[in-house]
Amino acid sequence: MRLPFFYGWLVVAVAFVTMAIGVNARTAFSLLFPPILDEFGWERGVTAGAFSFGFLASAAFGPSLGRLMDRRGPRWVMLLGVALVGAGLASATWVSRPWHLYLSLGVLVGGGSVCLAYTGHALFLPNWFVRRRGLAMGIAFSGVGVGSIVLLPWMQRLIAASGWRAACWAMAILVVLALAPLNLLQRRRPEDIGEAPDGDPVAAAAGRARAHPDNVVDPAWASVDWTLGRAARTARFWWVVLAFVCGLFAWYAVQVHQTKYLIEIGFRPDVAAYALGLVGFTGIVGQIALGHLSDRVGREWVWTLSSAGFALCYAVLLVMRPYPAPALLYLMIASQGVLGYGLASVYGAIPAELFQGKHYGTIFGTLSLAAIVGGAVGPWAAGALHDRTGSYDLAFWIAIAVSVVSAGAMWLAAPRKVRAVAGRVRRLSAAPSN
Repeated sequence: MRLPFFYGWLVVAVAFVTMAIGVNARTAFSLLFPPILDEFGWERGVTAGAFSFGFLASAAFGPSLGRLMDRRGPRWVMLLGVALVGAGLASATWVSRPWHLYLSLGVLVGGGSVCLAYTGHALFLPNWFVRRRGLAMGIAFSGVGVGSIVLLPWMQRLIAASGWRAACWAMAILVVLALAPLNLLQRRRPEDIGEAPDGDPVAAAAGRARAHPDNVVDPAWASVDWTLGRAARTARFWWVVLAFVCGLFAWYAVQVHQTKYLIEIGFRPDVAAYALGLVGFTGIVGQIALGHLSDRVGREWVWTLSSAGFALCYAVLLVMRPYPAPALLYLMIASQGVLGYGLASVYGAIPAELFQGKHYGTIFGTLSLAAIVGGAVGPWAAGALHDRTGSYDLAFWIAIAVSVVSAGAMWLAAPRKVRAVAGRVRRLSAAPSN
């Protein structure tokens, strides 16, 4: 086996572990939410707003994160994330007022997790693969599921046995000791070690590029030297913005509130925590399978399937209030994890195929700002609507609507009309030339 092919999958393996720990350090807010409410008695919208505020505060960091990646590479980005998340979790143990929560679990953990999570990895992972881009990113991001089924029940046991502050300390130590040394191995692109994507020999990759560069369908679009300014003047850029905002609204609204909601409708706290972990675990299947599927049929189809998964998840949650049956709980878990989490497998691939080039990091960093805004508004809106109406019903119906909008916007962005995925290359190559 050639070294570059091995190294590409090593990059994926490191990303897998980093996502497993880094993303779940943020997701654990859903488990910390009930005991913090119980201890301080703050309003639900105010408390959930710490998660949202952290997303909004980190949104401004998105373009700068892309520039940092373009200039310094993933090691600097990942180590910055480790430092911020570790500091945020540790400082949360001194919380006594809402603004303390907003600064620690909000700004520091939220901002740091942007580096360690989907945004940070989507800035460089697409560089390592072309033919297997969806599969590789699906495998890397499926680390979130493995981490959730291991770390979230562990966190819940720590909370029950020693309190939420002890759980924060334990997670902070794990983040620093596990992720700091591991991410010294990361590289931005295969060219940094003199090789080509997919582990191919450089000569073969260059020959294939001359014959059919990067599976290009629209040569005029693909030949543009994309900068952030040029990209922002296109309709495609703004359709992706809309798809990202709506998709992440649906994702994080349910992620933050589902534990509390399940407890309120009659499930035990340990069952609710297990459900949150199981969503992430089933996401392993969704992210790998749908990532591979996106390499065969196209990114829009997978984005649509995932959006449908979130819509179904919310619909089942609405039905579960009067009928909290275990079968419905498992259907909710499967629709959210197996289908919904498939968004992650194409999250970085779509902008890379639309705006590939030396300024991709800056462009994607700005697009991630839109995604972060959606992820921030979702939990806050769901909590505020609950405070106003006394239930989550309206929030869940809104989330179903935005899931539909997200799918439609991605079809209008149409990455299939710029670059073909590997499964469509044969058809593209067989088409008669003009």
